[in-house]
Order: sequence, then structure tokens, then C-alpha cells
Amino acid sequence: MVRQVNKPGIGAEGFIIAPTPLSPVRPDGQPLASRAHHLVSGMLQTLDLLPQPTWVHVHATGESHYNLAWQQFTGQSARQLLAHDWLSCLHPEDQHQARLLWQQFLERGDAFTHDYRLQHHDDMYRWCHIQSASPEADDLGVSLITCSDVHEHMIARQLLSENVRMRNKMLDVSVDCIKIIRPDGALTHMNKSGCDALGVAADSGFGMEWLNLLPGDIRVRGKRALRVARTGKNVRFAGMSVIPGQKPQHWDNILTPMQAADGSTSGILCVSRDVTLQKEAERRLRIASDTDDLTGLPNRRAFKNKVRNLIQHCREEKQSFGLLLIDLDHFKQVNDTLGHTAGDHLLRVLAKRLTAHLPPRALLARLGGDEFAIVVNDVTDETELLRVAEQVRVQINEPIHYASKVINGGMSIGCALFPRDAKDTAGLLKCADTALNDIKAAGRGGVRMFSSDMHDAAEYAALQVAQAHLIVRDDLIVPHYQPKVNLHTGEAVGFEALLRWRDPVHGLQSPTTVLEAFKDYELATRIGNAMQTKVLSDMARWIDEGLTLLPVSINVAPVEFLRDDFAERFLKRLALHRIPHHLIELEITEYVLGERGSEYVARALRLLKEAGIRIALDDFGTGHSSFTDLRDYPVDCIKIDRDFVQRTPKDKSIRAIVKAMCQLAADLSLDIVAEGIESQEQSLVLQTAGCWIGQGYLYAKALPADQAGEMLRK
Repeated sequence: MVRQVNKPGIGAEGFIIAPTPLSPVRPDGQPLASRAHHLVSGMLQTLDLLPQPTWVHVHATGESHYNLAWQQFTGQSARQLLAHDWLSCLHPEDQHQARLLWQQFLERGDAFTHDYRLQHHDDMYRWCHIQSASPEADDLGVSLITCSDVHEHMIARQLLSENVRMRNKMLDVSVDCIKIIRPDGALTHMNKSGCDALGVAADSGFGMEWLNLLPGDIRVRGKRALRVARTGKNVRFAGMSVIPGQKPQHWDNILTPMQAADGSTSGILCVSRDVTLQKEAERRLRIASDTDDLTGLPNRRAFKNKVRNLIQHCREEKQSFGLLLIDLDHFKQVNDTLGHTAGDHLLRVLAKRLTAHLPPRALLARLGGDEFAIVVNDVTDETELLRVAEQVRVQINEPIHYASKVINGGMSIGCALFPRDAKDTAGLLKCADTALNDIKAAGRGGVRMFSSDMHDAAEYAALQVAQAHLIVRDDLIVPHYQPKVNLHTGEAVGFEALLRWRDPVHGLQSPTTVLEAFKDYELATRIGNAMQTKVLSDMARWIDEGLTLLPVSINVAPVEFLRDDFAERFLKRLALHRIPHHLIELEITEYVLGERGSEYVARALRLLKEAGIRIALDDFGTGHSSFTDLRDYPVDCIKIDRDFVQRTPKDKSIRAIVKAMCQLAADLSLDIVAEGIESQEQSLVLQTAGCWIGQGYLYAKALPADQAGEMLRK
């Protein structure tokens, strides 16, 4: 039976007294029910003053009571409370568990304490901390239920728990490995990605040393980063994790200190991002950026880096090594005639051959185009390096086949030694390049060791090339015309167009100041084109003025024939200026007939000859002269070199050679012209030998275009 002792009042807690079987009479004969009623009434009057909802049950009478705070908290009427026990005031979801605990308390006296939702007067349930107790009260059996409102605390705890759950869920979803580390280095939490990456079970409880989870070679970096993070600073380091049976993973680790209210570091947040794909991409990009696509060899960038590292090593170990720079002779001709695919095939085959025949620990690289470089380790002197260079050079001798055609080639190699020739990468490459240019200037093909006296020649050559570029760029070419005369009558029978250029400071200059330019195909072609255009423009102007023109000879540099379209381009230029073909004579040196690409020369000369253009062989007899050249090439005229002309009066053997040349020309129906005649004595000797046409200062110097035009008028 439930009984309300006082009027309803507002409270926050309550008591419940559970009924227990009692003897109806005390040993002294006083009825227990009467005494219990008296004691409970006094207890309830006291408890009714408390703000805690309280429910009391007296075992002796079987009555249950509630204080005013209980009724006020639950908002139930007295009738409702008298009809039910305290359990009915709980949330339906909590009643089952509470009833079990209550039953155990009644049967065994097991006190309990628990948080349950208790009905509240505003038609909702509030969390309360409910506790059972059995205070001593004489012989009466009394049980109490006390309630403390912990709703706000419980809600906050639930929110915190939910936040933690959501945080952990969010962390587990993240692909980054997120860890919380104590300042002492112990691991307190790690998300799923972190557990998977480090091979740690998610239910391990953690607590292990974070550094011990890192690979040994990464641990030093991690320890240093942890030390910095303890001081309150952010720190970053690269790491790696290795799990047996899996590929290593690379990580970008960022450690961020978490500060307590007093500013001390309470923990360290470590976020590790998997950068394995990025590292792999960087590795592939690095390989691609360091590798030549065509041959698979290291490229110029990688080669320079390796040479730089090798120099550092050799400085420390006091060792030496050799450097070879390789240039394929007339490689451009292969591309122009057979196509770039043939040139690519040549480079690939040669790269394989060189790789197969290199000494141990040697490094081969393709610097670009037809340029290769080789580093030869453990070379002590130039004799040893030259021997390796010769072994390399012969690899081009064996024919290379492409599309049923044979690609013949040559190779020029420049050599330098570290540290004898240079102490750094740039200097060593420059020395080897100087040696390479020196052998190319001498006609290509072979091996050349760098020597200190090459520096002056190289600098002078570079100055000439730079000057030639300036001449073309600023249009400084000024053609001059030296008359060719009949040695008997002194009458002009033609002109030779000679290259002159005007220096803004030093005035008119001869082509000897830019001879190096004529060894470079592109530059020589640009100079030749400019010179031809100016000569043909002068001739066109003379024609427009109504003058009767004399034939004009134009010199052609050997390298201009290396592209197999010289004849076509020259004929097109003649047509553009409307110059009759019979007024043009092209002068070539006999050197061009024996040089690589002579088949191009032969085709061009035949095409020009068929078009009515005369061909003169200049400086005949000064090179590797071959009489078969006069038979095999469409030559109209041979020219006696000025050196022979100068020596004819006093040198009997030279006079004999000149006489033989004149006789040969007559027998072959060729014209013969002597150059550089400076005295009457020389002229008489030449006439006696059978030479009837000549040129030189004895008759006239080279004239500018206006003076040559004036001569034509007279």
C-alpha cells in the first residue's frame, strides 16, 4: 500500500520502501505495525523537507510512501502514485532492467545504482541517477530509492559519446592515417587506415610506442619530429611503412601539437598521407626526364648530374677518369636523304653497339641529336683513354642496314681527362668539345685528345662564327668583282664574285676573317644564299641598265652540297632574278669531290651543267688531286692556285706542273685560269706554259658593284 504523508510539494528526489515479511509483534509485546507507523511518519516528515525525489517502503507494514519532491518531479496525482509502484514512473524501455535489479535487491539485498529516465511533470522523461539503500531503523525493515537529476550531464555525455563515435567514424572513413600520440611517444588512438598501414589491430587498445611501429631507417626522422612537436611547433617529415607481403608505402607525416589550457603540449596529432602514387609518379617522371626516349640512354641532364657526382667522388678519393664526346659525321645527310626514321635507326643501333663494347663501369649517354658522351672510369693517362676511344670509334665501321639500304657513317671523338684538363663539369665538357671541334675542323673522322694550345684556336674559331652570324643578321655582305682577263690583250672576259663584308669599325673585310663559318652547314648556307642573292641582284640591275654582261663566277662552299637540293634552289634563284644561265659559272674546290656526300655533288653538278651553267674546279692541284675527277665530273674549267702562280718564275718543278696542267686542260678541252697574278714575269711564264686567262692585282683588284658596272659601260 502506498501512502502520502503530507501535502504534495515540489522536490527533486524520492524514497521507496520495499515490503519484507516481518513478525507482527515485538519481543516486548508491542505491535510492530504501530511502532513502524510511528517511526515512518517521523522519517517522512524529515524526508519531505528534502528536494530529492524519495520513495520509502516499510517492510513491517507493507506500505510504500513518497515525499512531496517525488510527486512534484513526476507530476502524477496521488491517486496515480497510490495505484502503482516507483517502477511505473520509469521510461518503458528502462523498466525491465530496473525491475530485475529491484527483484535482486528484494531477494538478496544487493544494492544497486543506475541511470534511468524518470517521468517528469512536463510530459517528458529526464535522466536520473537512481540508487537503492536499506538504512537501519530499529527493528523496522526500510528500503529507500533516491533520485538525483543528471539529465543535462547525461545529455552532454551522450553528445560527447556521439561526437566521439562520429569523430572516430569520420576518421575511419579518411584515407589518411590519423594518430594521437602522447608527449612521451605512446600511441593512444589510431584510425582504421592507420591500423591497416602499420599492421596494428584496431582492438589492441594501443598504448604501444609509436616510433617502434616505424621502419628502422625512418625512426630517426620520426624521433626528431616528435622532439620538435613537444615544443609546440608543427613539423613534417617523409616516412615509409613496410608490411610483409605488401609493397612499401610512402607517407607524408605532419605532426601538430595539441595544447592544454596552461599552454603545455597534452598530445600530438599525427596525420600521415599516403603519397605512394605520387612518389611512383615522381620516380617515373624522373626516369623519363633523365632518359633519352629514342635510345633509352641517360640524357644530357642525367649525364651532367652523374659527371658532377663522379667529380666529387674522384676529388675525395684522388682518382681520375676520362670523358669522350662523340659526334656522328654528316648525320644530317642521313636524315635528309633516307629520312628521319633511318637516322633514328642508326642512333638506336649505334647505342646498342657502344653499350655492348664499353669497358666495365663506363657510362654512355646521348646528349641530343647525333651527339653521345662516354665517361670512362679508372683511366690514369691519355694513352689508355685514346685506346678506349679507338675501340668506340670502330663500332661505326660495320655497316648498318635499314630498309634494304646500307647506312655508312663516320665518327669524330674529342677526349679530355679529369683532373688534368679541368676541375669541374663545365670545364671538362668544354675541353672535350674543343678537342672534338678541332678534329671536325681538320676534316672529321678520328680521335683527338685535348691539349691546352687548343684553347686559343677554339676561342678564335668561336669569334669567327659569332662574327659570321652578325654579318648575316645585319646584312653586311658587300660582293666585289675581280676581272678575269685575256693575258695577251688584257681585255676583261669575265668576273669572279668575291665575298667581302663591311665592318662598322674596321671597314671592308675579306672572308678569311670568318673562315670557320664555312665549316658549319647552316651558317655557310646562309652566307652563300645571301652572297648569291646580292650577286644576282647586281647582275639583274646591270641587265636592266642595258649593259652587256660578262660571265660571273660564284664560289660555293663544300658544305652547301650536303643537302641534296642545292641545284634546284640555285636554279630557282636564277629564275627569280631572270639571269641567263650561260652568264653563270660556279667554282667548287676539288676537296668537295672526295668528301663524304660527293654523290650529292655529282648529281647537283650534272643538273646544273644540263641547265647551261659552267663548272670550274678551283685550287686544282693543291689537294688530293685525281685526274679521274676531271673525267667523272662535268667540269668546264680548272683554276691554277695562286701558290703555284707565285712560285712559277723561280721553281722549275712548279713550272713543269703548271705546264702539265695547261696541256691536260687543252687535251680535255677545258679552259684554264690562273689566279693571283701579281707580276709581268708570272704572266709571261703562264702564257709560255699555255695559259691564256688569268686574274690578279697585276690587272685589277676586286671592284665593288658600281665600279664593275662602270667597267661594263666602257
